[in-house]
Amino acid sequence: MAAAAKIDVYKEWLGIPEGPRPPDHYALLRLPQFEDDVAKIQKNYKKLNAAVRKYATGKYAAESQELLNELARAMLCLTDAERKVEYDREQGREIDDRDATTGRRPMTSYLQAEGVLTSAQVNEVKSHAERTGLSQRDTVVQLKLADQETATRAYASEIGLAYIDLADMIPDENVLDSVPKSVVRRYTCLPLFVDGERVLVACSTEPSMELEEEFRLRFGAAMRPVLATPKAIKEGIDQYYAQGLRKEKAVPMKVGGAASKLMDKVAQKKPVSQMTDEEKEERSKLGIVLCSMTFVVLANLDAWVLHDLVSICRTFASVDSTCRNANGRRFIRPQKKTATSSK
Repeated sequence: MAAAAKIDVYKEWLGIPEGPRPPDHYALLRLPQFEDDVAKIQKNYKKLNAAVRKYATGKYAAESQELLNELARAMLCLTDAERKVEYDREQGREIDDRDATTGRRPMTSYLQAEGVLTSAQVNEVKSHAERTGLSQRDTVVQLKLADQETATRAYASEIGLAYIDLADMIPDENVLDSVPKSVVRRYTCLPLFVDGERVLVACSTEPSMELEEEFRLRFGAAMRPVLATPKAIKEGIDQYYAQGLRKEKAVPMKVGGAASKLMDKVAQKKPVSQMTDEEKEERSKLGIVLCSMTFVVLANLDAWVLHDLVSICRTFASVDSTCRNANGRRFIRPQKKTATSSK
């Protein structure tokens, strides 16, 4: 708002010292620079609004109305979280938008903090993405505001995944053999190697539950997704799944699991004479565990199978003793007389 010709309303009515006119939102509402307390912002606004309303009638009515509108615009901006972030950046505030718990931050904020996008370009990206239905990552690339790698790094920050350069990775052949080409093409992903109890998988986007279940079934372990550019993943698929290069395993590879570890130890046979005392003790414990498992299986077999077999035999015995004649009348088969009854 332009200052009145005969009166500086900012100084006379609001007590703002001489300086830039119009003042920024914080100075206008008599707040410390970058104040975040919404309650304090609203409290100051109400106080100043009441002070300016005193001049709503009389020769300064027009100036009063204009200043009231300016106060309202400032308050609305500073109490709207998204608009406040944008305004604060314009005022030179360095803002870290990362979530305190997850460490995530919006990709547009990441790109703006990196100096890739301006505030106007952020709005352009959001508007274009909403209008076309494209993701913000694809929108940034399509508008040629950033390359695919930069956009993917920003997207990784937003969804909370690590970004990797596949040029630095050498996938494990056994892991590659365990995942068919049809699967990696369908999900645009590239399995890399076993990382502890998980399988490291490069993905082009946030993995779906379907993809996670696919790897859980194939490896008996959860996947650990990381993000790479779609282009790099497609090139990796072409390289590592070239025609005739890979023979898919009939039996999926298993990672981890108590049962598989136990059987692995049992399978590693070694003559007793070559064992240490610790190995002998371990084998003895394994033998006890296997015997216990066998006992449990046999007990369940007795409870489930034999019990049902006895029930079936009793049923047949009952049917055999109860018969029906040709007319459908029920009769009991005569029992043989014992020696005592004949006498």
